[in-house]
Amino acid sequence: MKNRIYSVLTLLILSVFVIGCAPKKEAEHAQNSDVETEGHHEEVEEAMLTNQQFKALNMKTGVIELRTMSGYVEANGTLEVPPQNEAAVTSFIGANVVAIKVIEGDKVEKGQVLAYLSHPNIIQMQTDYLHAYTTSNFLKKNNDRQQKLVAAGAGSGANFQKAEADYRKSKALENGLKAQLQLLQINTATIRKGTLVKNIELRSPIDGFVQKVEIKTGQYVEPQTELFEIVNTHHVHADLMIFEKDVYKVKKGQKVNFNVQSFPDEELSAEIYSVSKTFESAPKAVHVHAEIENKKGHLIPGMYIKGKIQINNTKRKAIPESAIIKRGNQFFVFSVERENEDWSFKPIEVIVGEKDEAWLAIEFMEEIDETTMFAYNNAYYLLAQMEKGEAGHHH
Repeated sequence: MKNRIYSVLTLLILSVFVIGCAPKKEAEHAQNSDVETEGHHEEVEEAMLTNQQFKALNMKTGVIELRTMSGYVEANGTLEVPPQNEAAVTSFIGANVVAIKVIEGDKVEKGQVLAYLSHPNIIQMQTDYLHAYTTSNFLKKNNDRQQKLVAAGAGSGANFQKAEADYRKSKALENGLKAQLQLLQINTATIRKGTLVKNIELRSPIDGFVQKVEIKTGQYVEPQTELFEIVNTHHVHADLMIFEKDVYKVKKGQKVNFNVQSFPDEELSAEIYSVSKTFESAPKAVHVHAEIENKKGHLIPGMYIKGKIQINNTKRKAIPESAIIKRGNQFFVFSVERENEDWSFKPIEVIVGEKDEAWLAIEFMEEIDETTMFAYNNAYYLLAQMEKGEAGHHH
């Protein structure tokens, strides 16, 4: 009996112990579950900057705004001038160069003397003209006398006709020699007074700059040989070549942005004023001429240029190129939020569109609040900060 009582008491004590321990174990299990859940929460990617870092990096922020984005056609070419702004200076007669008055690069005005030429033939032409002039005057007087005699009935019609023919022949010779001397810039009035010139002047036919000097002192030059080249660069323009596949996109009035190889950091702008209607054979392309709007530096015909012709203008959401980062096959921009004294940058995936200068058109994968602020620069640095933070978190 005594042993049975001890057994019952022992069972009662064990029951109380088990009941008391059960809630404790459940609580511990629940607590451990909470810790486990907390340790496996979803990670949120972001880059954090202190206010000091923000200022040191000169971070720029702003909302996404609509910007006029221009599609473009790439084109290469050269600087050229219209034909009427180029001149080749030649001599109408074979002669020797006596003096050269300009060098390459000199600015000249229309009518300015470039060089002096001399040759015995020049003097001979003047004496021939003087002889023709005096003979023509004599024959004119004889023709007038014969005409008066015929009118008075005292002269022969045959004599008058011969006198008239001789005078006309002499006058034609005089006029021909006079025209030749005028081409040589020789004043025939001076010759009629008995003064002959030894040298003739070569003058510039246009305002401009001396592009080439093809002669030297003492050299004999043949007629029609190019001696000087004068170029008026005031009307220098962009001459671009457009390939067949892009011709239909290009038209008069479109804007062109281009760089000259001699100073590539300066961007020039122009407007198309003429599109050729015929193809060049090699390569198959057409010439497009554009008037330069902001001439800078020393623009010389023949300089190589590389440009972009703006073919359309559309309003698109855009952000500076330095604000976009590529991660794998995806593109991201960073939204910005101020958190007390720090700054939080979170990546948002975008689809990248056309580029216009330093701006890129973008489209968001999901709708974004118009007031959301974005980082406008330093995207590469923000990505590095974000990845560094992730690595630290995993450790």
